[in-house]
Amino acid sequence: MAVDEDNVPILKGRSLRPKDAATVLVIRRDGPGLNPPPRVLMGRRAKGHVFMASKWVFPGGRLHASDYRIASASELHRDTASRLHLTAPPPRARALAAAAVRELFEETGLVLGQAGRGQTRSPEWRDFLATGHLPHLEPLRFVGRAITPPVRPRRFDARFFTVDAAHLVSLDPGSGCGELDEIAWFDWEAAAQLDLPSITRAILADVAARLDDPARPIPYHRFDHGRHRLLTL
Repeated sequence: MAVDEDNVPILKGRSLRPKDAATVLVIRRDGPGLNPPPRVLMGRRAKGHVFMASKWVFPGGRLHASDYRIASASELHRDTASRLHLTAPPPRARALAAAAVRELFEETGLVLGQAGRGQTRSPEWRDFLATGHLPHLEPLRFVGRAITPPVRPRRFDARFFTVDAAHLVSLDPGSGCGELDEIAWFDWEAAAQLDLPSITRAILADVAARLDDPARPIPYHRFDHGRHRLLTL
């Protein structure tokens, strides 16, 4: 079977509908010295995965129905909401932000939350709520969108968020769900040297530029007729 530049199988004659997904880049600015470089949290996908095995990625995953219903400690920042609504109606936009918080916790054990009690019958949120926190959506910033190519065995319409690590309950990653076999903080130069999927590399560069210019247009990566197109939102 043919594979693409990320060593992902190419399915000929099939075009899957992309599933909504959310991804989060956690950025920390502490460190030794007077002006430490920013660092981003990344995880390496376990070898046994069919999709992106052994690649370094940002925490993230697909949207679940429970993400629409979960109570939160805060709502989306006004500017984040207005930009995110260009890609999804308000209920789905909020659910995508909640999914980013949930996936961060599932894959790394890190809690983006504020103290509060919630109830759910959904297994996706049970462990998060058991920490005694509700998801904290306000610190998230929408920084990018990407729809993966139609010839891949899995397709996602992913929205990318950033969040300052100062908003986390703790900076110490936990064991997570096992989807990532290694979790670490990297400065931008070191992150660029990792084995990254092509879209992860593109978003990494986009966010690096945004750190210097937060007013930059939000990139929208998509693939039409096999060709990568970079649009803006």
